[in-house]
Amino acid sequence: MKIVFLITVCFGLTAADSPISEQWKSFKAEHKKKYASAYEENLRMSIFRENIKEIEEHNAKYAKGEVAYSLKINKFGDLSPEEFSAKFNGYQKNSPTTNSNLGQKFEYPLNANLPNSMDWRNIGAVTAVKSQGTCNGCWSFSATGAMEGQLFINTGNLIALSEQQLIDCSSFYGNKGCNGGRMESAFQYLKEAGGIASENNYPFLGMDGKCIFSNNLIVNGTKVTSYTELPDGDEDALKAAVATVGPVSVAVKAGSRKFMYYEKGILTSDGCGTQLTHAVLVVGYGTESNVDFWIVKNSWSTKWGEDGYVRIARNQGNACGLATFPSYPTLEKSASGNKTTVAPPTGKPTPTNAGIAVLSSENLLLACLFFIYSAIKIGYI
Repeated sequence: MKIVFLITVCFGLTAADSPISEQWKSFKAEHKKKYASAYEENLRMSIFRENIKEIEEHNAKYAKGEVAYSLKINKFGDLSPEEFSAKFNGYQKNSPTTNSNLGQKFEYPLNANLPNSMDWRNIGAVTAVKSQGTCNGCWSFSATGAMEGQLFINTGNLIALSEQQLIDCSSFYGNKGCNGGRMESAFQYLKEAGGIASENNYPFLGMDGKCIFSNNLIVNGTKVTSYTELPDGDEDALKAAVATVGPVSVAVKAGSRKFMYYEKGILTSDGCGTQLTHAVLVVGYGTESNVDFWIVKNSWSTKWGEDGYVRIARNQGNACGLATFPSYPTLEKSASGNKTTVAPPTGKPTPTNAGIAVLSSENLLLACLFFIYSAIKIGYI
């Protein structure tokens, strides 16, 4: 142990006179990093140095046009990929469930001419980017994101829903709170629970807590009747679901430095990990410079990626495994509320620059008003 300590101290002293020293100081100040000992700090600085090296090497390729995305150091800068995966990737595809018959098989819409691009953010069906902190509960954020989208589409109400309820209350269905879980298990739990609370009434703690859910907390319209699983690896089916149904829960291979430090651009398969480890939400798709991509909402705050989002290559062999296990919930229709209906795609595809499926004039006005109201409420306007 003493030898390791001396080696790490030497690395720290060697770096003290190099440009990395100033970057390290800035990193610690920006992210309020403090360490318990000189050994710990020098170990973290050594990891930071390796991360910076890979980022700089990658961005040199980006500057030459050899890769389609850039990287940037962020709050994860003092973690190794292994530590990062242990702390921030909580998707568990093999979690046991109590009702294997709940999942429905996706039925591809017949005679559908899907829009060339789609972005549910533009319609108002996506809440602000959230942060899971150090809780390994990405699965709960993916699940609430899909729920929030369906609630808006059914009622016109965009309401941030409670990840903490899922973390605290769905262990019977195989989830492990801040130690991981599955979106499908969350949907099964919500079917039995009768619905979900709002984030305001059951706020996120960033840690496991005692289940305090009660029926009086349920947001109207959030009872799950079933959930649908899409075919494994079928990007055409995923495109159809995103275009005609709404935001879809997915898992991705996120255990790599390139995914950790993604800044902007279209992430390709070389930037992914080797296993499905992280749950996210597909909210749209599009094409840039003849490269197809998915629009993916993450739960690592707006300081990561493109304001909290990542664009992942589409139609390139299921990049990052994104289309491997997609799913979405179906909510019980309520007589109350104003349904925001997306018309089934027929006729000519929507032009690329439209970015949304076709709405009736009445519902388009309604969606627009709700979007403006939501933007004012969360401070964007």
